[in-house]
Amino acid sequence: MAMKQRTDANGKNLIGERLKLLRQRDGLSQRDLASKLQLIGIDMDKNVITRIETDKRYVTDFELQALKEIFKVSYDYLIDGIDS
Repeated sequence: MAMKQRTDANGKNLIGERLKLLRQRDGLSQRDLASKLQLIGIDMDKNVITRIETDKRYVTDFELQALKEIFKVSYDYLIDGIDS
């Protein structure tokens, strides 16, 4: 039986807290961010963003790429919090 990857706190992603900080930095509501993502073809709604920010949902590579582009940050920053 395969084990699911988890964060130290048994979460499902590494970017939840940084996503929330980036969203707030840019003055975006969860609904605003969902709209921006939908405009570039990423099907997310406010509830999905809530689940990511609260570490209850996995994030796909396509979603990471879109978030990186929207917030103008690196993958390193999204995943590890490291500015490049």
